[in-house]
Amino acid sequence: MRRGLTSAILAWSLADIGAAADIPPDDRRSGTTVMGPALQAMQNDDSGNPAGLWLADGQALWDERNGDADKSCADCHGAAATAMKGVATRYPAVDPVSRQPIDLEQRINLCRTTRQKAPALAFESRELLSLTALVARQSRGLPIAVAVTPESRPFIDAGNALFHRRQGQLDLSCAQCHDDNWGRHLGGAVIPQGHPTGYPLYRLEWQTLGSLQRRLRNCMAGMRAEPYAYGSPDAVRLELYLMWRAQGMTWEAPGLRP
Repeated sequence: MRRGLTSAILAWSLADIGAAADIPPDDRRSGTTVMGPALQAMQNDDSGNPAGLWLADGQALWDERNGDADKSCADCHGAAATAMKGVATRYPAVDPVSRQPIDLEQRINLCRTTRQKAPALAFESRELLSLTALVARQSRGLPIAVAVTPESRPFIDAGNALFHRRQGQLDLSCAQCHDDNWGRHLGGAVIPQGHPTGYPLYRLEWQTLGSLQRRLRNCMAGMRAEPYAYGSPDAVRLELYLMWRAQGMTWEAPGLRP
């Protein structure tokens, strides 16, 4: 309870600092840079990163036939290592059918329901996280490259507005922490810039793999705000803005964080 009260007081003090300022491109930093050398080494070593367990499951699911179509991901796409290279760096993206942005998890579920004729996987389920991690792994080392088009621009702008909007009982915005006060300490932890370069990632606090939307929901709960539902339009628009904000940064997924 004392730790929660301390965090709340610190959050209130951050709220008084002023309007958010965008981080210049040359000053952008991945959350990896605020971790110690041991955690950085663990993230970069596939044999030491706990996310490797989900990667193995993802490969098995990639090759497994499912649904009424009796098809596997590999039947349509071939080997994930080649077919999925660069894919994760482009999501969320505007779906040409719904004309709404969808994230990588939703894209995987669309493939399941439309191509495999199989039920959609639940958000944060081991199966969906495993497939997402497998797809994301194939883009490691590539630059984030979400499409900025007349179709995507309004959704990026909507995500920008959400990032800068004060909300919750603490009356905080995402930008006040991650633009204005990155590098400072809040509740004993270094405030990162909030770039989604490593998702899905294994978080030591969670003792499991988790999606970017899970992390966003955690942040909103810390702001004493109502978290967005998994897969909601606001959640995906905020994801899209964060990926646009990290445009050109190196993709690290599946990452690892404290």
